[in-house]
Amino acid sequence: MSDYIYGRNPVLEWLHGPLRVKKLYVLRGISDHFLQEINAAALKKSIPISRLDRHELGRLAGTENHQGVVAQIELPVDATMDDILQKAKEKDEPPLLAALDCVQDPHNLGAILRSADGAGVHGVVIPRDKAAQITPAVVKSSAGAAVHMPIARVTNLARTIDELKEAGLWFVGTDHEAPRRFDQVDLKGPIGIVLGGEGKGLRRLVRERCDFLVKIPMAGRINSLNVSVAAALLFFEARRQRGW
Repeated sequence: MSDYIYGRNPVLEWLHGPLRVKKLYVLRGISDHFLQEINAAALKKSIPISRLDRHELGRLAGTENHQGVVAQIELPVDATMDDILQKAKEKDEPPLLAALDCVQDPHNLGAILRSADGAGVHGVVIPRDKAAQITPAVVKSSAGAAVHMPIARVTNLARTIDELKEAGLWFVGTDHEAPRRFDQVDLKGPIGIVLGGEGKGLRRLVRERCDFLVKIPMAGRINSLNVSVAAALLFFEARRQRGW
């Protein structure tokens, strides 16, 4: 799966990162110091470079604000449920995964992936539709965690939860009106943590599949947290209960 990024700093960061750059496009006739640094990084990785005029670069980038450089990059490939369960098996741990029910903000998705990686979550499940997907913006906001975290995209999240329950997982969903706090349920076993999208929370069919619903107590006037913050709290509570 490939996409295009543009701008001097984003392209240079990607060149120095672990994901592949397929091809680099540079504005014809420009040779300032910064672009020389980008060229050197590309040559070091044997990345082909093409010289284009400003209009051609704008067409690739989708904007004229490309700063003279565009890169065709390779995004992480989709994982499978087996990949996620295998990662837990290799670590000799009960599976711990996150299921995101239509989280739509790319920055929230990136932050969730970063927290998931930090807490040792074995994989993340997202719907193919009506949800943020893995894009350069998500990879960047995840601080690179999207490169290492198995991410499975599914057509029907409720059905996927049913299948994972048959494989022995229990699912814990978040709801600010739930009777129990998030630290009052056992998260040490094979667990899926289900987080709803911004504003609407869990959809009915997904909520009904959850074995437990938990809340994060709030002391102020706002009754809920940003989904990425809620995710971090649950991920690290699961890790705390598992002895780390």
